[in-house]
This record gives sequence, C-alpha cells and structure tokens, in this order.
Amino acid sequence: MVHVLSSRTLLTPTDPERSRVFYGDQLGLSVYREFGTGTERGTVYFLGGGFLEVSGRSGTPQSPAVRLWLQVEDVTAAHEELRAKGVEIVRPPVKEPWGLLEMWIADPDGIRIALVEVPKDHPMRYRPGI
Repeated sequence: MVHVLSSRTLLTPTDPERSRVFYGDQLGLSVYREFGTGTERGTVYFLGGGFLEVSGRSGTPQSPAVRLWLQVEDVTAAHEELRAKGVEIVRPPVKEPWGLLEMWIADPDGIRIALVEVPKDHPMRYRPGI
C-alpha cells in the first residue's frame, strides 16, 4: 500500500496572477507556501484538510470535470461576502434533497467550486445510536 504523507489538488491556470487574486484575495484562502519567482511562481493554499496548489500557466482552462468541494461554516454569509467581492456566483445557496446547503461559484478559468454547509442535524455530523 502507498503510504500517503500529504496531498494537494493541482491547478494550472491560464492567468496565474488572476487566479492568485481569486483564491487569495477574493476567496480568502491562507497561503501555506510559495515557490519560484515572478508571475508564474507557485502558490499553495490551505484547503481545510488538504492543499490547493496554483502553479504554472496553461494555454487552455482545466477540464470542466475538475471541481472543488469546500465545506464552510455558514454558506449564506459566504454568499454575501463573495458576491460583494465580485466573485461569479453560479448558483446561490440551496438546500439539496440530501440535506446539505450548497452554493456554486466559479474561479477565473471556470473551475466550479461547491461551497457546502453541513447542518448541525445532518447525518454527516450526527448519527443516532453511535
């Protein structure tokens, strides 16, 4: 078995600086580390239990199959804050049939990002009898 010590999601944006503004300033992710120099330097952000690395430059956006899922404490507050910062809201918060409150945003290259609030009484937080 492979013994995984750490992991991260890698994104190669079409405009690295624009993506750093999005993930760092607009989304407010904290920087774990940076490497390299200049406009194409790499930036690794804390992403809850993992990391997101934005590095290099691509001539085309990532595949639409690439998506991020971020759990937040309050999706309504996140919606208001991100809308005020000019972030593209793909879909405002909605309570899904499976009980999670979800909204969708997009990064500058169109990567879809789900912001999810897990209600206190949801089975992901509480399982009766355990």
